[in-house]
Amino acid sequence: MLGPTGSGKSALALEIARQVGGEIVGCDSVQVYRGFDIGTAKVSRAERRGVPHHLIDLVDATAVFTAGEYARVARDVLRDIAARGRVPIVVGGTGFYLRALLEGLSPGPERDPDLRERLAERERRRPGSLHRILTRLDSKAAGRIHPNDRNKTMRALEVCLLERRPMTALFEQGRDPLTGFRTVKLGLDPPREKLYARLNERTRRMFERGLLDEVHGLIDSGVPQNAKPLQSLGYRQALDAIEGRATLAQAIEATEVETRQYAKRQLTWFRLESAVRWFQAFGDDPGTQREALTIVSGCRE
Repeated sequence: MLGPTGSGKSALALEIARQVGGEIVGCDSVQVYRGFDIGTAKVSRAERRGVPHHLIDLVDATAVFTAGEYARVARDVLRDIAARGRVPIVVGGTGFYLRALLEGLSPGPERDPDLRERLAERERRRPGSLHRILTRLDSKAAGRIHPNDRNKTMRALEVCLLERRPMTALFEQGRDPLTGFRTVKLGLDPPREKLYARLNERTRRMFERGLLDEVHGLIDSGVPQNAKPLQSLGYRQALDAIEGRATLAQAIEATEVETRQYAKRQLTWFRLESAVRWFQAFGDDPGTQREALTIVSGCRE
């Protein structure tokens, strides 16, 4: 189940899971972190209605959790679900995680703490310089990574420097695709203006529900402000408001703008996926749910 944030992937996945005896496997790079609930729009336990969820609240905020690690853990979870006669339903908006799960990743070099520190220092002195360097070394990778995504930019540049070749060239070799499953890809692409309206409303609700309090609690519990999930969409803006770098209204507006931009980037990424059955609607639309269920049921026969 793929599509942009706010398109109703969870609603559709829950309905299908209830009808076919499924279990949901998260595919979200921030929902894997414990304590990050409001800003990631995690489905609450009450909303799950007894449908098991996996790969949510998996690691602490300070843990490093890569796409490769996600793929390894997720494949074990898929096999366990299938072995119990249940249907695994992968749901989320992190395209790189999904690609790693389905297609595998070429083995890359281990992280180099010294190199990463030098790169981080350069970025602190010259903001945006890492992405510019990556553009020169691997234009394809740079084109897929937003200039503000510091973590992905640093990893791509780290691979280029350590391997002495573009990361895209490395990842095109020796992939290990998922086997043993018949994959059905369902995608949601609702009308853009309606999606943006929903995203704006959801952003406002997140702040009303206590996003600032959630961030306060995370910091008070010892989560450092530079922890990866605290730099993600929504949390970064909430932190700006807490630290006085923005007013609450400015933080909400900035989150709305970046969320819309993020949704657009997600759709650009997912359109590169092959064999996706696209629905021009939201996942909570009854007609979409009936049609999607028909597709899934037909593939199981």
